[in-house]
Amino acid sequence: MTEIKRAYETIFVVDATLDEEAINGLVEKFKSLIEANAEIENVDVWGKRRLAYAIDYKTEGYYVLINFTSKTDFPAELERIYKITDGIMRSIVVVKD
Repeated sequence: MTEIKRAYETIFVVDATLDEEAINGLVEKFKSLIEANAEIENVDVWGKRRLAYAIDYKTEGYYVLINFTSKTDFPAELERIYKITDGIMRSIVVVKD
């Protein structure tokens, strides 16, 4: 039976108050996690940006956008890992059409 693969897009916001080494470590952690379970099409680091609204009294975040193709069960696991990782302020995974 063939495995169903779909195209996904994820964006996550890292706490910008962390030092540069910690931010880069989190970005690399998620890039390598996605790379181990999916095919990365594009990584777009937007860098430090002002948030639309304060999150935990913080007004800036470090944005990273990753486009990837994976099996349909991986995005749920990725979202779970986002939620339990300190330093990730917000994240979302969406299916691309």
